[in-house]
Amino acid sequence: MATRWGICSAGKISHDFTVALKTLPPEDHQVVAVAARKLEDAQEFAKKHSIPKVYGSYEELARDPDVDVVYIGVIHPCHLKTCLLYTNAKKNVLCEKPLAMNTKEVKEILASAKLNDVFFMEAVWTRFFPASVEIRRLLAQGEVGDVKMVRSEFGWPVLHVPRSTQKELGAGAMLDLGVYCLQFICMVFNGEKPECIQAMGVCQETGADETVIVTLKFSRNRMAVFTCSSGMKLVNDAVIVGTNGIIRVPEHMWCPTSLVVNGEETQYPVPEPYLPLNFINSTGMRYEAEEVRQCLLKGLKQSAVISHADSLLLAEVEDEIRRQVGVTYSQDCQ
Repeated sequence: MATRWGICSAGKISHDFTVALKTLPPEDHQVVAVAARKLEDAQEFAKKHSIPKVYGSYEELARDPDVDVVYIGVIHPCHLKTCLLYTNAKKNVLCEKPLAMNTKEVKEILASAKLNDVFFMEAVWTRFFPASVEIRRLLAQGEVGDVKMVRSEFGWPVLHVPRSTQKELGAGAMLDLGVYCLQFICMVFNGEKPECIQAMGVCQETGADETVIVTLKFSRNRMAVFTCSSGMKLVNDAVIVGTNGIIRVPEHMWCPTSLVVNGEETQYPVPEPYLPLNFINSTGMRYEAEEVRQCLLKGLKQSAVISHADSLLLAEVEDEIRRQVGVTYSQDCQ
């Protein structure tokens, strides 16, 4: 039986996720409903994607008995309220990253998912790409020896987008872009908490961080460094240095389609979309969707690839980085 998806929000990322779902077998994945704050937006979205049910409020979607799992594509300042709406309605949830504005909110969301006994996962899509699966295999088998150093970066000039400048919309390079670099480092170090975090950054006039550079020290003198920026395009790659070799993820490290292992490159292409996408390689969201299906079939409440503990670790490190750079949101004061 197909996993029946409800889409919460008719924005750009929800469009791409729905296109990605269509690259999977229809007997496995079906989009049965979409909800937006404005009914006409949901209707337009449904028409474009041939979705049978349309709702003009998120609450109506929460009450739909035919929805197995809800994909949440709203902006992250709205994640807490929206996640709680669906977990309290006993719906399984896949919520876009970053999961919330701070650790306190993340804890509240995860506690609600546990209390209501539903599956919940943060949509850190990068971890499910075939290239990322291969990185974990290579590391587990010691292909490059002991990891000594990790570097990653993600910079994209997006300051023309209100969401990237206005703090009430969750603006800030760390939460929007840096989360990809951080999750990569946390994946390589297998969810270990860094012993030391040092962050420096440049903020916009609005108080949101524009460029941040972070150095992390892990046990056994292993190091990591990452740079994120909403003001400039960076090289956007990632490198893992081991005692016996190097793994490099070329440009678009957040949605990787190739890997270079000790100088040898392998391609991992994503499927072609049936409609134009808003973001690069978005059909790669199919992999996280399939992970959700497999977890639901097994009766699991979280994924081992991006567990609740992983989401909590990301939030805790993000909070400390923001503290050092001097970025606070209204949610931090509540």
